[in-house]
Amino acid sequence: MKLKELLQSYIPCNEQEKSDKEMMLQYINIFDDVLTRENKICHFTASSWIANKEKNKILMVYHNIYKSLCWTGGHCDGDENMLRVALKEAKEETGLKNLKILSDEIASIEIVSVDGHIKRGKYVPTHVHLNVTYLLEADENDKLIIKEDENSEVKWININDISNVINEPKMLPIYNKLNEKLLKIK
Repeated sequence: MKLKELLQSYIPCNEQEKSDKEMMLQYINIFDDVLTRENKICHFTASSWIANKEKNKILMVYHNIYKSLCWTGGHCDGDENMLRVALKEAKEETGLKNLKILSDEIASIEIVSVDGHIKRGKYVPTHVHLNVTYLLEADENDKLIIKEDENSEVKWININDISNVINEPKMLPIYNKLNEKLLKIK
């Protein structure tokens, strides 16, 4: 599995990433279906932290299930190319066609808990997302489109205002970490 090699080579930036990397690799060794939602305990997702050219705004979507502005991202559904999944999801959720990859390298890894919820009329039990995040750039003047079955808003947020607009406090340390990494890229 190329994903396993990708994670093995990733250098964690803090204790959270070190612990999450260890768990992700254990899940890969335990389960043979971590790339699909068929695994009701844990499965891989890929996200994007999308900045404007000046790196002073982040593109966020209002996620209907999480009831919060958040990053773009989604399920791998069998695809172990995390960057491809992150790009696909970013385009689907925002309508953007032109996204610049700021780095082919993983920007962040995290295990994110997902509470049980109803999706498309069916109950989805509580589980965890084994998430890999990439840094992207977009033109803030490009047309944005809402993906109504997933989100109800797509908008640029000043990088300093993110803590004031999200309703998921557990995500703030991750978003802060991503902002720090983003601002280090020239």
